[in-house]
Amino acid sequence: MIRRAMIPALLLSLLAGCSSLPDKPVREVMYDFGPLATTTGPAPAEGAAPLVLNSVNAAASLETPAMLYRLGYADANQLRPYAYARWSAPPAELLEQRLREHLGRSRPVLSSAAGAALARRSGALPPLLRVELEEFSHQFDTPGASRGVLRVRCTLLESTIGGDRLVAQRSFAVERAAPTPDAAGGVRALAAASEAVAQEIANWLAQQQR
Repeated sequence: MIRRAMIPALLLSLLAGCSSLPDKPVREVMYDFGPLATTTGPAPAEGAAPLVLNSVNAAASLETPAMLYRLGYADANQLRPYAYARWSAPPAELLEQRLREHLGRSRPVLSSAAGAALARRSGALPPLLRVELEEFSHQFDTPGASRGVLRVRCTLLESTIGGDRLVAQRSFAVERAAPTPDAAGGVRALAAASEAVAQEIANWLAQQQR
């Protein structure tokens, strides 16, 4: 028989054993920029010059779906991945999707293959836009304050029989405050920054066209 004096010790032992059991695995959460925004604006003008948009190039650190953040108050040079959150596709692919949506509101936006096919049929080579994604991260200034930081460089080229001719080049840097200091907040900030930079690029291209 177990003596009464031993019962508290046994209970403590059982509680300690329960606390050492492994926690339930945390499920990884996948994010994107959300549904494409609907627009009731006018369709692209008839006869508007098409534009070829190449696949967005990205730095090596942005070629995976990892969701990256920086602790500016600790070590701003270190990129860290969230353990249980990731993008549904590499950031460059998500940004390209947004760009095609925004630019397509004012003109046809073609892939490289479609642009080459158009050139074979018409003999006219449409202008080419190259986009390089240089920064796409959730940056913490303090443990409770953070922002989504996006930086791209755009190069507009005129395609000729002799090769590509530089028309214009510009860098864009956009930041948006994160509503919460976590992965979900970073997603909202970076999605908003992507919308903003897509609109800025569309405005810049319109200026070049004029």
